[in-house]
Amino acid sequence: MRLALALTLALATPAMAQNMSDDERADFRAEVRAYLLENPEVIMEAIQVLQGREQAQAAMADQQLITNNAEALFNDPTSFVGGNPDGDITIVEFLDYRCGYCKRAHPEVAELIARDGNIRLIVKEFPILGEASTLASQYALAVKLTQGNDAYKTVNDTLMAMRGDVTLATLARITKELGLDDDAIRATMESDEVAQILENNRRLGQAMQINGTPSFVIETELLRGYLPLEQMQQVVAQARG
Repeated sequence: MRLALALTLALATPAMAQNMSDDERADFRAEVRAYLLENPEVIMEAIQVLQGREQAQAAMADQQLITNNAEALFNDPTSFVGGNPDGDITIVEFLDYRCGYCKRAHPEVAELIARDGNIRLIVKEFPILGEASTLASQYALAVKLTQGNDAYKTVNDTLMAMRGDVTLATLARITKELGLDDDAIRATMESDEVAQILENNRRLGQAMQINGTPSFVIETELLRGYLPLEQMQQVVAQARG
């Protein structure tokens, strides 16, 4: 009631002021001011209402972005698909191998998938932190294209666990340790196919208004930034209704 009265007074002031004398206008404004000073909690209530509306509008805008880009998000044949390919919930993750929060999220996403058993995970290589990030994504994609999904998953885990710089030398060492085909990987890293995948992912991220990693699409919800395991579980539960 207080909030409705205050908002009515505040919003009515410009219109009502047109039909008031200078003295009446001054008295009315003084009355509104006095009311707000005596009931400052009304201002906080109004702010909370405004924030709630803004959050709802932002969520609706994000849902529209997901709808507009659903094919590229959920059905791109070049993206790695892990977890349960037939899962009832799909999570799309945009990641950068040099992103500290991506590294932090990686084991939690893995635990979420292992605990749930009914989640389909799609990985979007999204290198945004410089040349070393691009190099790592080129390598991961080249592994996927030449060595298959299982090798990609192993390399993805390995790169996320790395704490040093990503260089051609460190990547060559990973290739050797995993027994992969170095010549095939090196030849594919600079290929047009890998370049096109990264460009498509960049454009998709831009269309989705994603500027940082990690970012997640969980069914109809877009989540920008790191989420701890418990929050991800809550979002998945909500997506299931």
